[in-house]
Amino acid sequence: MAAAEGSEGRRRQRDGVGLGHVAAALLAAPGLRTWLLVVATIVAVGTAGYVLLEGWSAGDALYMTIITVTTVGFREVRDLDGAGRAWTMLVSGTGVVIIFGTVGLVTEYLVSEVTSGRRAARQMARDVDELRGHVVLCGYGRVGSTVARELVHHGERFVVIDVNPASLDRARDDGHLVVHGDATEDATLRRAGIARARGLVTTIDSDAQNVYVILSARAINPELFVVGRASTPAAEEKLALAGADRIVSPYTMAGRRLAELAIRPRVVDFLDAALSHGELSFSLEELTVSAGDSLEGATVAELRGRGLFVLAILAEGGRYAANPPDDRRLAVHETVIASGSAEALAAAREPGLPPGAAARRPGAAPLP
Repeated sequence: MAAAEGSEGRRRQRDGVGLGHVAAALLAAPGLRTWLLVVATIVAVGTAGYVLLEGWSAGDALYMTIITVTTVGFREVRDLDGAGRAWTMLVSGTGVVIIFGTVGLVTEYLVSEVTSGRRAARQMARDVDELRGHVVLCGYGRVGSTVARELVHHGERFVVIDVNPASLDRARDDGHLVVHGDATEDATLRRAGIARARGLVTTIDSDAQNVYVILSARAINPELFVVGRASTPAAEEKLALAGADRIVSPYTMAGRRLAELAIRPRVVDFLDAALSHGELSFSLEELTVSAGDSLEGATVAELRGRGLFVLAILAEGGRYAANPPDDRRLAVHETVIASGSAEALAAAREPGLPPGAAARRPGAAPLP
């Protein structure tokens, strides 16, 4: 019940924010601002007319003008002479014009907003602005769309940048957040939240553009983890100099995969299944040891008791220790390459569990 009430409250809050943005957009429209200025001028002139013609106070004159312009039909503030009645008829006719004109302008604006997609574009920009710790994906071609599907599978939040409207339409239809523009420009990267992002994947089919994207992104956010696409060995060197942490050549990878499938097809099939979308009962994953989490200080034997089988440990120096002994303890900032069920891998990511705690959960295997 509490969760349902919280969800309803968040929905109402979003609706309220949406209405506020619509009202702000209406006021920001140049045509509507001009119309409001015209209405204010008519009210001011009408008020001045009653003051000059009838000698009324400013308060009475303003009140008479408002009820006349809005065609409310209340009784007159005071008795009117011939000039006052003529002025009232003029103000009343002007009020009718104002009402119909206002309805027409607002309707035209709302229809244009819906048909032109400006409202959806503003909502998309607000959603992108709310992202933190996301991935920026540059390019939504065949490679980029495949990357996007994998990011969705792993539950990663990301935003797509592409200069091609057709590619952006496909990304939008696939349910992704998008930013239209040239990813080599700082302004486009900033709109995608590059300063708040944790990763960048650039899959543009131009090596030169990928280099510029990485240089621009690094200048804005030096802490990014950057993966770049390269078409040639020379391009790989340039991407590395630009600051890419990992470089992928689709042609090189395709050649290696073809060779591996020819030499050891069952090994490749097994690894694909372990890294796929739940085709096996277990998976391969990398787990980084952080201070205070359930991995810090745990031994390889303790992890096996939790259902995690350690294949290798990557120490801070960048060297892998394959098949580590049972008494090997994990230190902060090390990375564990392990296999196990999705439940065991998820439990290993939970903060604050002492070593061996997960093994005492119901259904968990006992420690050896």
